[in-house]
Amino acid sequence: MSINKQSDIAANIQIGPTDLGMVRIYVEGDGVDLPLDFEPDEAEEIAEELLAAADAARAMAAGAKGKPRAR
Repeated sequence: MSINKQSDIAANIQIGPTDLGMVRIYVEGDGVDLPLDFEPDEAEEIAEELLAAADAARAMAAGAKGKPRAR
């Protein structure tokens, strides 16, 4: 699966600190329990990447709104 491929898979995500000083991203879906632990600095890098992706997605959506539809 790639970033641009849509999927019908549903999952829940939880993010929080662990008692060992790590940041855990926990993904739970149909038959999947995936705990991902990161050092705080790594978690900040991930957060920056998420914010950059959100900004890029907004820019793409805004650009798509201004373009005429292909016929």
